[in-house]
Amino acid sequence: MEAGKEAAVRVVKLRAVEATPESFAPFGQVVAGGSDGAKYGPDDAQLDLSRGIPRFYLMRLENQPLKFSSITHHANVTQCLGSIGGQDWYLGVAKPSLVDGASSDEQSGQDQDGRKPVLCRAGHYYLPPDPAEVCVFRVSGLKFLKLHRGTWHAGPLFRADAMDFYNLELSNTNEVDHTTHRFRKHDGVTFVVED
Repeated sequence: MEAGKEAAVRVVKLRAVEATPESFAPFGQVVAGGSDGAKYGPDDAQLDLSRGIPRFYLMRLENQPLKFSSITHHANVTQCLGSIGGQDWYLGVAKPSLVDGASSDEQSGQDQDGRKPVLCRAGHYYLPPDPAEVCVFRVSGLKFLKLHRGTWHAGPLFRADAMDFYNLELSNTNEVDHTTHRFRKHDGVTFVVED
């Protein structure tokens, strides 16, 4: 949307899909419980915490209704999120769009949809997420999501007034690795989750 022009914001309704290892694979992993003593393998969270000090913490979220108009990614970490107690929650996502190792010519170009790479304040290039590629997952039961490095995400979202979550990221993720795209401002779109 051009600055100075008032345009109607289009509401896009997204049907939530259950997060399974297959359905969530382009965005990360769905990790469920396993038996104690099992050896590490491909069903375990494949983490990249190598770019800083890991931070594992509990967070209480309030008033996170099933709608969003912005989305965030972290370029330096594979983030993990899960609800304490296994209550249903939702996450809006779009595939990672980091532009790693590109030359300055490639970074100044456009993709096939006309999106141009953006240099964020954290120092990396990315393509803005395409509103047509945003989807929503419902996370039910005792499992958590591991997001690939750079996966765009909105949420956790939920129906309750408040919920508690555990979060694994880096100690400085929220200060130095928090890139946000505002769909309402840049694309004239806001999303509502249907379930």
